Amino acid sequence: MTAGCKLQLPVMATRPVEIGPAGLHTARAIEHLRLVRSLTQHQLAARCTALGRPMSNTALSRTERAHRRCDIDDLVAIATALGVPPMALLLPLPSVSSNDRRGC
Repeated sequence: MTAGCKLQLPVMATRPVEIGPAGLHTARAIEHLRLVRSLTQHQLAARCTALGRPMSNTALSRTERAHRRCDIDDLVAIATALGVPPMALLLPLPSVSSNDRRGC
């Protein structure tokens, strides 16, 4: 490269994030477990950051609302911060029927 020349990278077109059914389920599971543990988004994001995966509460909010993809590293950090195995965020939430409301 000669002096004065700048490297130009191609600009990729932006498109909306497409979140599939598994991603939508994971987003709901993260929020559900966070609320069950009485954690705010800020508290959970801080726990992830303390575990070595920097995360803002805005990123967590966007993940819970399925406006941001949850990559595998985020998934592992969030699960650890919530005290559950990562698989718990991927499996269906147990449903509670009107006949089975133990503790409610």
